[in-house]
Amino acid sequence: MNILETSQVTQSPEAVLPRLALSTVQRLAHGFPVLAVTGPRQSGKTTLARQVFPNKLYWTLEDVDTRRIAQADPRAFLGQFTHGAVLDEIQRAPELLSYLQGAVDHRGIMGDFIITGSQQFGLLESISQSLAGRVGLVELLPLSLAEMTTAPNLPNFLLNDLMFRGGYPALYDQRRRSLSSRGIEPADWHRAYLSTYIERDVRQVLGVRDLASFERFILMCAARSGQLLNIQALGADCGISTSAARQWLSVLEASYVIRLLQPWHENFGKRLVKMPKLYFLDSGLLCHLLRVESPLALATHALRGAIFETWVLAETLKHRFNQGLSADIYFWRDNHGTEVDLLYADQGLLHPVEIKSGTTFTTDWLSGCERFRRHAGARSAPGLVVYGGDSSFEVLGNRVMSWRGFGKRNMTVPAEPKIAHNAGV
Repeated sequence: MNILETSQVTQSPEAVLPRLALSTVQRLAHGFPVLAVTGPRQSGKTTLARQVFPNKLYWTLEDVDTRRIAQADPRAFLGQFTHGAVLDEIQRAPELLSYLQGAVDHRGIMGDFIITGSQQFGLLESISQSLAGRVGLVELLPLSLAEMTTAPNLPNFLLNDLMFRGGYPALYDQRRRSLSSRGIEPADWHRAYLSTYIERDVRQVLGVRDLASFERFILMCAARSGQLLNIQALGADCGISTSAARQWLSVLEASYVIRLLQPWHENFGKRLVKMPKLYFLDSGLLCHLLRVESPLALATHALRGAIFETWVLAETLKHRFNQGLSADIYFWRDNHGTEVDLLYADQGLLHPVEIKSGTTFTTDWLSGCERFRRHAGARSAPGLVVYGGDSSFEVLGNRVMSWRGFGKRNMTVPAEPKIAHNAGV
């Protein structure tokens, strides 16, 4: 029997949350024969891929039978997709990528295949080896504030509620009339997510047998979110070697659980810190690991400032990834301990960003940006302070932006995709 007769999955008619990356996927699909969408598990990669490619067959290589068929005869497997396909969790069968190269080179169709993967570790290496110059890459993180705001029927969250819940789409299920009717509390969902995905992925990649040690490790990482990372000290606190700590961090970063933010590499004549800073990529998961029990408890939590900083960093990355840009963000810290939380280059200028969780602005918050501007001179743009208050304004040539204004700064949601049948997009 033709395997397509038994394995075709139809597109679900359910409404989906709007994703700002949709227009980037559409754009890249007109210039590359293969689209790769990577990101953490449950971030919406499959939903986005099938929204852009509703007429393509969908296969997930997480399925054991599908994976066995694909690995047994890759050419026959790919050859049956005369109009391309969506291949989910491609990292489970990376050998397919070499055969995919031959298929798309022979057909010469843009937007022919879309592949997704939840482990950057190994997947990007395989793509660079097999599909160099043939693949457009989109990194999809959980929902941004802008996407939540433009989605119908979602409440207008307060900051503590938003940080506590996090951005994973399953926690904003629109198939129900209200968030509570689904019956899943954020703590229940995050607990299941940790055990079902993160721990399983770590076992697959690293072969970690002592899960208790790994659980202690990820809890120690959560306590350090927003701080300079001393890997040797982290390993010692967890009772593991420095090399093991470094390896475990690399897998957490490759799985889009954490991000290591590197210091700006130009020193402007000063000796600067060389250690990276560690951040989680979802504030809700971070709150769960820190045992924050509710938005009310978060309001007075000792690490609320670090959680807010984590949320702002994640929003910044989402904003860049949704536009198809690379991360290219840093932090800056001089030898006196003066720090700028985020730093990025745009149009030849360096943009310093300071992050404060307080709700009442004080001019002291500008000290890091002002010191950086003195060092960088004409290369520095005006500073930006993102804070937990509600008003946005300018002070002494610097911008002060509320958390809501910062999160909503890119409100344009793409229209429904228009399908060009000859290109598959």
